[in-house]
Amino acid sequence: MRLCKSRAGHDKNSWYVIVKEEDGFVYIADGRRRKLEKPKRKNEKHLEITKKTIELEHYTDKNLRKALWQYNFGEEGNSLGKR
Repeated sequence: MRLCKSRAGHDKNSWYVIVKEEDGFVYIADGRRRKLEKPKRKNEKHLEITKKTIELEHYTDKNLRKALWQYNFGEEGNSLGKR
């Protein structure tokens, strides 16, 4: 799953994975506010799509939250604990 970072909206600077892409829109999930079963539809121009990918052993919301933690709150993320 490819990673992306929100550039606009109330979720600015939050990291997500791209679940699906269609017609200039992407569907993103973070496992907390946006679950894998009901991803958020967002315009591509409001996202910073990266080349980074993550692989999950099992595609669950809990595993997704764990994988994104380092980007949202760890050293790799710019938000450094801010949400």
